[in-house]
Amino acid sequence: MATRFSLPHIDISAFVTSTDYAGQGGGGSSSTRIRQAHGARLLNELNAALTASDLDRVLDDRLPPPTGTYIEVELQRRTKPDGLDLKTKGIKSTAVQDVPEGRLIALYVPDHARVALTAILNDYRAGPLTPAGKPPQSAKVEPIEAFRRARLETLWTDDPAALPADPQHQMWWAIWTERSNEQALDSTCERLGLRAAAVDRRLYFPEVAVVPVWATRAAIELMMFATGVIGELRRATDNPVFFMDDVREAQHDWSDDLASRIEWPGTEVPAVCLLDTGVNRGHALLEPAIGPDDLHTYDSDWGSDDHEGHGTAMAGIALHGDLVAQLADTEVRILRHRLESVKLLPPHGADASNPNSYGPITQAAVAIAEIAAVERFRIYCMAITNDGVSGAHPSTWSAAIDQAAAGTMIGDDDDDDDGAPRRLFVLSTGNTEPVLRMAEWLGQDAYPAEDPSQAWNAVTIGGYTELSTVTDAGYEDWSPLAEVGSLSPHSRTSVGWLPGRSPFKPELVLEAGNRAVSPGRNDILTVDSLCLLSTGREVDRLPLVPFDATSAATAQGARIAARIAADHPEYWPEMIRALMVHSAEYTDKMRSAFNAQPGLRERYALVRRFGYGVPDFERATASARDQVALIAQSEIQPFRLQGQRKFNECHYYELPLPTEILEQLGNEQIDLKVTLSYFVDPNPGFSANVDPQRYQSFGLRFDLRRKGETIDAFKRRVNASEREDPRIGGMAHADDSRWLLGPDSISAGSLHCDTWSGPAIDLLGRDRLCIKPVGGWWRDRARPKVVNRKSRYALVVTLKARRVDIDLHTPISIAVQQPVEIDVPL
Repeated sequence: MATRFSLPHIDISAFVTSTDYAGQGGGGSSSTRIRQAHGARLLNELNAALTASDLDRVLDDRLPPPTGTYIEVELQRRTKPDGLDLKTKGIKSTAVQDVPEGRLIALYVPDHARVALTAILNDYRAGPLTPAGKPPQSAKVEPIEAFRRARLETLWTDDPAALPADPQHQMWWAIWTERSNEQALDSTCERLGLRAAAVDRRLYFPEVAVVPVWATRAAIELMMFATGVIGELRRATDNPVFFMDDVREAQHDWSDDLASRIEWPGTEVPAVCLLDTGVNRGHALLEPAIGPDDLHTYDSDWGSDDHEGHGTAMAGIALHGDLVAQLADTEVRILRHRLESVKLLPPHGADASNPNSYGPITQAAVAIAEIAAVERFRIYCMAITNDGVSGAHPSTWSAAIDQAAAGTMIGDDDDDDDGAPRRLFVLSTGNTEPVLRMAEWLGQDAYPAEDPSQAWNAVTIGGYTELSTVTDAGYEDWSPLAEVGSLSPHSRTSVGWLPGRSPFKPELVLEAGNRAVSPGRNDILTVDSLCLLSTGREVDRLPLVPFDATSAATAQGARIAARIAADHPEYWPEMIRALMVHSAEYTDKMRSAFNAQPGLRERYALVRRFGYGVPDFERATASARDQVALIAQSEIQPFRLQGQRKFNECHYYELPLPTEILEQLGNEQIDLKVTLSYFVDPNPGFSANVDPQRYQSFGLRFDLRRKGETIDAFKRRVNASEREDPRIGGMAHADDSRWLLGPDSISAGSLHCDTWSGPAIDLLGRDRLCIKPVGGWWRDRARPKVVNRKSRYALVVTLKARRVDIDLHTPISIAVQQPVEIDVPL
């Protein structure tokens, strides 16, 4: 709720003093009257401007009370815009505009500094002349023509005609803010429910960060009148069109400039291994991060160079992300991962691979890369799919990827629980058909995610979009097909897969670009302004190219995984996948879709479109003040052969929930999120198509102690060995309906994620979490040594307050010890 907020205005008459004064040079009396009149007028205008700004202030219960205000200052032409700045007092000029009347600046005045600004004017008006015969503070005051109440137009430095008049008009605003204010701006956006662009889309200069924010004019005005984080405002229109059209002939210069600002990685860092069409490493933005020995090919007759351009564009995104912002700013960029490439697709003219051989070919590519650099940790990235073949059921290709991930492919030491390598694969859902007529557009659900996106152990990436501004020449009146925060038109879904028999795919969505629709809504086109920008294969001619669809999204996903691995070399692939998924959040559009579907079954279909949301590297690697991440990497032996085949153990975790804080929060809404990640050894076959437990070697589930449930009752409910008679089922204890998806959502897949949302007080006593096994072919059909095999899992739990001013980090940090699982017979 927002209400008007005002400070008592300052009565400037209290600052006017009278003293004897002797004019100098015969003309002092006239000069005195002039400066007194000028000073008095400015004092009156300043007081009026501050008073009006106070009335504009908004006290919003989502934001701290305002501590300063903007005013508009009109200066004489060519006056230094920072003449009124007082750094020690926090008075600072921000937006500067040259207008016919002179020069306009936005001046931010903290409340405590109003006296200082008024004193400058009073000193000029009535203070004694300097030895040079000039009024005191004349350099600051005399260029001032007027003080006025600040408006949004005061901060707007773009084309005046582009500033929307409608308060509810939504667009991407480029908010220029001091580097020291970037965190405060992010906090303000979070409090107001506004979407600030990810770090990769921001521009950085020595003193300024430029942050795109998706908001209405009314929300930006609220931010202006309630905070001091805005330096100036423009449209956020940076996109590949500038590099493809405006500076097309100078692309090499822009690429070389960015290359000179990059701190390149060494060889002892994680790599993204691209399984694609090869990479042209002779590119200024790629060569230092991919050596000649990092270029491989499945067939030596193919060569390792990129024959088509797809692999090189994947490389640019996997290494740097979208290049638009990075090319345009002056920031030093530090890379902590590198690239590898295994050419998996034959060049034009060569015999195409048999789709039935894709599985062995992929595993061979994995072996080629690992033999070349045995000790290197790598993330496998593959945006190749089996065109037109649905991933509704396990295939030889998806099973081969699951084998490679679990460390059970040929050549792996699968008899050694500790020695078998685990691998993380980042895959694509595949792309929809790029139809050109609106009448032919059937929507994303009409295009099932393609083989091998169904691989259980992989992270499958779909696409969403935040790109909405069409600026291509001749298409300025076209509009975006998808709304900001919605599923990208390029992205396939698994809505059409059989529920209960197939995993939720994709797990994540990342920027995949948008498409443009003609004014008459008859035609659809892919345009450069709705794409990302990456590295091009034709280095001599066009080193920068637009790139989009789920390939671009998949490359971004692999980049996030590699950056997590670089920051945390101790994390397993299972944990990296868990952190990526756990960091994901739904956009406003996605949340609205969930809110409109109170039924769990309907929500499952939404997960098959959006996955678990949009991941964020910063969230994945750091625990914010209001969100504490508890993690565990553990081994578990699901089954044992002891006379007969049976379950072996489960793990209990005691969660350090801050009891006092939860009691104080009462009915404040809070979110408890749980993500469980493990890799299964696949067993594809006829029965695996209808029964997930026939495909998986084992499965894991998590169960949270329920409200009002004693610890003993909780253990008896989840674990038969805790009961006096294991043959009798545990006493039922009703759970609440506050889980986003609920336990029935888990039937297939090796990654499970759900969020409990409700009043903080309802989490009291729910401080136990059980990780327990479910059936699989290891138990039922494997040889004795396999039945007793151990496996691994990664667990991430976060507790997040909806209000960002609530500190959960401190009490949990004090209470928490490294979570220790308790092995209990099951």
